Amino acid sequence: MPASTAAISSRESRRLMSIPETSPTNTGWIWRMDTFMCRLLSPCRLDYNDAVHFGIFVEEMRQGASQRAAFRDVFELAERADAWGIDCVWLGEIHFTPTRSVISASLQVASAIATRTRRLRVGTAVQVLPLNHPLRIAEEVATVDHISEGRFEFGIGRSGVVRTYDIYGVPYGESQARFREALEIIREGWKGEPFSYAGEFYRVQNAIVTPRPYQVPHPPLRMATTSDETFPAAGRMGLPIFVGLRVTEIPDLQAQLAPYRQAWREAGHPGQPSVYLRIPVYASTTEKGAVEEPRESLTAFFARQTELARAAVGRAGAGPADRRRFQAERMASLSYEDILARKVAFGTARGVIDRLAQLRDELGLDGIVAELNPGGRIPPELETRSLEILAREVVPAFR
Repeated sequence: MPASTAAISSRESRRLMSIPETSPTNTGWIWRMDTFMCRLLSPCRLDYNDAVHFGIFVEEMRQGASQRAAFRDVFELAERADAWGIDCVWLGEIHFTPTRSVISASLQVASAIATRTRRLRVGTAVQVLPLNHPLRIAEEVATVDHISEGRFEFGIGRSGVVRTYDIYGVPYGESQARFREALEIIREGWKGEPFSYAGEFYRVQNAIVTPRPYQVPHPPLRMATTSDETFPAAGRMGLPIFVGLRVTEIPDLQAQLAPYRQAWREAGHPGQPSVYLRIPVYASTTEKGAVEEPRESLTAFFARQTELARAAVGRAGAGPADRRRFQAERMASLSYEDILARKVAFGTARGVIDRLAQLRDELGLDGIVAELNPGGRIPPELETRSLEILAREVVPAFR
């Protein structure tokens, strides 16, 4: 029996055949059979011991679209992802930036997606803990977990957008300490027993969080890590992480991941630490299309990221000013060709597979979270085509 055939278990075949029968293109059943045969027989299947999680990141506001259309786009994209075998839709939490995203209330959007899908997991990437009361977050996350019947993933962080903190009146210099306290309260609350807590920022007196989460003991947690300090902190807490390449380079990220994994082991946590890479991914039918079709959108995206990085320079809680300034100016100096070579995974299906496989090997990844429309300027028909290429041809190579 060929190795690629042996790699598909009977359980896997049943899982593949259970993908929902409807799809936005009315080709769901045909696609399920195509995907099953591709995974069974395709010579492009990568010889990995473990499958790679493949999610998509949504931060929706298309240039020139109405806010009503933006929400409709979110739900249609999620329905396609559900029908086409994507593992999870991850939602950003973006405030006070109408040209960037309408998703300021990510948990409400997650609930709506859960009611529209059957097998797709839905998560936050990330819920900004210091900007919300932890008891309210604990209740709402547990509620979404029940609505989704255990399909919720809880991505958490403190965000690097200092302007949002300014508007909410929360000092960014307190964000790390507020994050730690909030996470402690949320975890304690999910036990479903009366508890009290006395911290610097939050005080809880004899509270019982209701409901308890659907998943036991709670939805999977995953923490966003960007600064040198957060990597070992996440390892000590035993938290899986998100990483990115926006403000850093692969050698720098490799150096940050080493203390994360070391801290995980030294803390005695079971299993292996989990690392998901969030990265712009775009698949086209030609190499030229993969370069030119997303050019305007990707250029706008990195210009915005540069502005955000510059805004954080010198702010308390944002790390050393020299480091922030260096990251911002390095990003500002990137040419489009630099971005294509170092920051994204763009190409035909074969090119995207090769790039993601390279990143998996170099960084020790077990998950990819694809940003389908960085910058919000890729037309909907091209974004949908890219998602379909990813689902049909790229994802099966990592199963």
